[in-house]
Amino acid sequence: MSDGAPTPLGDLRVVEISDRIAGSYCGKLLVDAGADVVKVEPATGDPLRSFSATGARLPAAADGPLFSYLNAGKRSVTRVSAELLAGADIVVVTGGQAAAAEFGVVPERLRADRPQRIVVSISDYGWTGPWSDRPATEFTLQADSGLTGFRGDPAGPPVSIGGELGEYMGGAWAAYGALALHRRVRAGGPGAHLDMSLLEAITLMQSGEWLHSQLLQTPPVKRSVEVPSIEPAKDGYVGISMVTGQQWLDFAAMVDRPEFTEIPALRFQIGRWEYRDWIRERIGPWMREHTVDEIVELGQLFRLPLAPLGNGSTIPQMDHLVQRGVYLDNPAGFRQPRAPWLMSAARQAPVRGAPRLGEADGESLWAPRSSAPTSAGGAPLAGVRVVDFTAFWAGPATTHALAAFGADVVKVESIQRPDGIRYSGGMRSDVDDWWEYGWVFHAMNTNKRSVTLDLQSDEGPGLVKALVAQADVVIENFSPRVMEQFGLGADALLEINPRVVVVRMPAFGLTGPWRDRVGFAPTMEQIAGLAWVTGFPDGPPVPPRGACDPLAGVHAAFATLAALDFTHRTGRGQLVEVPMIEAVLNVTAVQTIEFEVFGTAMERRGNRGHGRAQQDIYRCAGDDDWVAVSVCTDEQRGAVAKLTGTDRLAQWLATQEAAAAVESLVTVGVPAAVVISPSLVTENPQLRDRGFFQRLEHPRTGAGLYPCPPFARLDGGANWLRRPPPTLGQHNDEVLTQLCGLTAGDLSRLAAADVIGTRPKGA
Repeated sequence: MSDGAPTPLGDLRVVEISDRIAGSYCGKLLVDAGADVVKVEPATGDPLRSFSATGARLPAAADGPLFSYLNAGKRSVTRVSAELLAGADIVVVTGGQAAAAEFGVVPERLRADRPQRIVVSISDYGWTGPWSDRPATEFTLQADSGLTGFRGDPAGPPVSIGGELGEYMGGAWAAYGALALHRRVRAGGPGAHLDMSLLEAITLMQSGEWLHSQLLQTPPVKRSVEVPSIEPAKDGYVGISMVTGQQWLDFAAMVDRPEFTEIPALRFQIGRWEYRDWIRERIGPWMREHTVDEIVELGQLFRLPLAPLGNGSTIPQMDHLVQRGVYLDNPAGFRQPRAPWLMSAARQAPVRGAPRLGEADGESLWAPRSSAPTSAGGAPLAGVRVVDFTAFWAGPATTHALAAFGADVVKVESIQRPDGIRYSGGMRSDVDDWWEYGWVFHAMNTNKRSVTLDLQSDEGPGLVKALVAQADVVIENFSPRVMEQFGLGADALLEINPRVVVVRMPAFGLTGPWRDRVGFAPTMEQIAGLAWVTGFPDGPPVPPRGACDPLAGVHAAFATLAALDFTHRTGRGQLVEVPMIEAVLNVTAVQTIEFEVFGTAMERRGNRGHGRAQQDIYRCAGDDDWVAVSVCTDEQRGAVAKLTGTDRLAQWLATQEAAAAVESLVTVGVPAAVVISPSLVTENPQLRDRGFFQRLEHPRTGAGLYPCPPFARLDGGANWLRRPPPTLGQHNDEVLTQLCGLTAGDLSRLAAADVIGTRPKGA
């Protein structure tokens, strides 16, 4: 990629009206890809201008470093004018309908003026439903989603994820949705109002535990901590993440504990909790005899995802990140991670300074956009074909987003090696087709078609090439060398189809000393600091438990659409690299920035968070019942005192039934939520009312509730989900005859040779 290359987005104009991280991060992603973003602030400025996550006192007239990070390259105005809105392609607004209307953002009116205009609203619960006006914070939304309810030792309270992760997830989804609609507009279709719910975005970060309960016929999941997970070594903590049964067997060999292989339940993470003390007694001495570096290096020899624990003071110095040049200079005087994608034919926008408050007031920012007749609305990504080689969670989350917005996603597996998430984490032993019951697979593979092709056969790669020749996107998240071994590297694919966008999602990137390391989402959460700020001050870091898989997935989906925009303008395809580690570094950037600016590393604060709210998780009357409460303002503090008759909220809540206490608090304007098991989130009345869960009939497992994108249905009608997740090889005949020209005889021959099939080899 040359310095003179264009950005992936062309002439795209965005108005951002935001008082929270989600809206600002949406705007940042668009700026990094080349959009012109005008930020609308109140006369007193965005609240983030005066915010420090570590509580540091800001110098006079200086902006908070998080504000400078999120708003680099934008322009600032302090009022919304008709001219500003008339020239915008996309309007992003945070808050409910009343708050948006105060800025003149009424989607129906804006689109009546220009049907091509796109409006994206970001609010806690969305603009519709019984909870649309309910007070909330990220902290209480995590509890509502079930994300908090399965994390933590049962001997203590549930533990929320530190770091405002849901805000960034919401911002990334908003940016993705805006680009998806922008593609429809470019093709002559209408814009739309995308009504996004942060609760729904956060619910997408839990691993579909309601489907786990249904498909594996288990009771609602209870809170626990992975075993082993983050364990003390001789000189610090080592992060351990084992997703597959083979990794557990390899770990047993590494720590020289053959007895670990003798108990079948230990091959699954869910089965290790009952043995936690027994396991830790046996690995503890070995861990304490070795340094973090020694254990991580040995883990690489066994192909195990082991990692050092990063924090704000250590992350930018990690050799892999240094050699890849991940950190760039921000004009405000600190380094920040670059945008989490690299393209071979397009570049990221340079990091520019954040705007002074109102510096663009009075300027003529852009000319009005002309309006033109539009065709009927359809799925925003209709006509886009994706060849999908992804597996486990992050990659399928990317194609799940693309498929929900209308792309034709052809998922390629093989009977020799199906997607491992079909059976990782637990299996049914009472059914013959046990590989069809994986709950994360079900949640992240709706709307897709499945074909099986053995890429090590003589004919498999040729059939893949026939699919690629007709594709707009090829996406994979293998280790860096895998596709090249099959003769399907990016150069080969672009030679077949010069317009194709080849998206690669390696854990650590295609270059650098860690390029061949094994890594899953928990590994990234450990390295990038998210685990460091999750847990209690007097205890070890607590794993967020994979929430960064779908977070990385939506970042990759955004980068895919940005690259498709480039292809639309130039006719050129390209390689797009979206390392998971860099996506996570972008959402934990405040840790490294605050350390560099103020010399203070963010630490674990339990459930109290790093913001200005008085918040915690409190025990209520009943058997292990808890509620999350955030008291953010003096008005809310007064409301709590009046409601409880005391300044001791914990004492009052201990005598209250959880659901009743929450209703009393939200009625007086205080954000609160019952901490629920993630298995029970389907009972949430707001999610049910908005249709976040859609019922589909799977041919093997029956009816189930499947998650949708975190938006109200587009154009008032069409379902996001059109078909259930596919069975293995379900669409072999359909895809290979229609797209590859095979005959029934060809299919029979390939099936006999195990090139294709519908049952895993050896099952």
